[in-house]
Amino acid sequence: MLMLASGFVNLLQARRSPEPIYDLVIVNGRIVDGTGNPWFRAAVAIKDGRIARIGHVEPIQAKQVIDARGQIVAPGFIDVHTHVESIYKQPEAENFVRMGVTSLVTGNCGSSATDVKEFLGRIKEQPLAVNLATLIAHGSVRSKVLGLNNRAPTAVELQQMEALVEQGMKDGAVGLSTGLIYVPGVYAKTDEVVALARVAARYNGLYATHMRNEGTEVVAAIRESIEIGEQARLPVEISHFKISARKLWGKSDVTLNLVRDARKRGISVTVDQYAYTASSTSLDIRLPDWLLDGGREEGKKRLADKQTRERVIREMKEGLKRTGFKDYDYAVVASYSPNPSFNGKSIKAIAKEARGKSDLNSQIEQILEMYAAGGAGMVYHGMNEDDVKEIMREPFTMIASDSGVRRLNEGMPHPRGYGNNARVLGHYVRELRLLPLEDAVRKMTSLPAQTFNLRDRGLLREGFAADLVIFDEESIGDRATFEQPHQYAVGISFVIVNGVTVLDDGRMTTHRPGAALRLH
Repeated sequence: MLMLASGFVNLLQARRSPEPIYDLVIVNGRIVDGTGNPWFRAAVAIKDGRIARIGHVEPIQAKQVIDARGQIVAPGFIDVHTHVESIYKQPEAENFVRMGVTSLVTGNCGSSATDVKEFLGRIKEQPLAVNLATLIAHGSVRSKVLGLNNRAPTAVELQQMEALVEQGMKDGAVGLSTGLIYVPGVYAKTDEVVALARVAARYNGLYATHMRNEGTEVVAAIRESIEIGEQARLPVEISHFKISARKLWGKSDVTLNLVRDARKRGISVTVDQYAYTASSTSLDIRLPDWLLDGGREEGKKRLADKQTRERVIREMKEGLKRTGFKDYDYAVVASYSPNPSFNGKSIKAIAKEARGKSDLNSQIEQILEMYAAGGAGMVYHGMNEDDVKEIMREPFTMIASDSGVRRLNEGMPHPRGYGNNARVLGHYVRELRLLPLEDAVRKMTSLPAQTFNLRDRGLLREGFAADLVIFDEESIGDRATFEQPHQYAVGISFVIVNGVTVLDDGRMTTHRPGAALRLH
């Protein structure tokens, strides 16, 4: 009898303590699944890096349990417009993780690694906290074949460029990017870009563009972007969609209508946007394109000629007038290596400090001096809040930061690299009620995944990769400002990448579960 009783007790214990079948289960949260549909309540169970079940799950069935009571459980955010070629030096990517971002797409604006296989392969030696995809960039490809010269490629050179794009696509690039405002992309004619886009199209890639103009000629630039997609027969994704000419503020409905009309004609066009009224790029874009032909050293030689310098000054004044800005007070230095004390100051203020005068001529001379000394990273306060809102409402708009991996207290970068996603959810969703929470999450998850062919990401679905973010919709928000940009987002408690927790109750872990995301 004693032996039977003992066996009965052991059987009861086995029933009460089953072997866990899941690695992790998230309970008591409200699910915003990335589709845009209303939230619902369910548990999410994860096993072997995948979402194994959404529904009723007993906590005892998992090795680890996260109680998400009072919080939102959503797919990890996908940032499709980043510049993180240096990510292997900062593999934790903390500024992105603390915004809830689990996947990054780099290689934007015409600048990328040209050896995609080597770039993505480095994740084996240097694991990352987040997933990484890349575009193959026209500007980098062109530089490799033609240098920084202002001329069309020969037939042989174009073939070499096509071969580089093809190899990049074979190695897993998600598409072709251009930066038609930057050297050397600015020197490319439309037909050159179409030829390379056709190569990307053969591998189901898309065309992502920093188009030729975002200011006074923005309409023509959008039309060119759409034309490239139409001719090459591939989807078009217009980067950091905006209006940066003061004279055109309030005209976002005109630019959006160009995208709407293209979509009505059956052309797949999407846009991405960061949630701020300032852009960030180089100082060099303020200079005439012809001056930059051949690179900085050639430009410096041209500036040494008095007549040429006078022509540059004249053209810069004319260009400034066309935008509607009276001077360069809207242009603020983010990073200037020769004199870091300039960081955070406007060109107008720097001219006053360095030259004793702040008139327009002094401001332009200051720009030319800084260009000759190596250039600077800039923040340009050139956009209008009403346009930002109008663009954000569109169903084809994604949320993307246009940021790199940030190092705390280094320079005065744009705050979007610390706060972009959180700002949308805190300011535009909760405070302004500009769009529903579910739609904002869709713009950060399933729409990016669909656009960039990341087939098993962006939705909370059984069988999909277990990339998740858990946040409090009542407290999520951005703290970073233009004056004090180095401040992490708040309100995000957990970030999970491929089933592994990289942000655990607000604390970064040392786990690096990120994967290289390839198109094939």
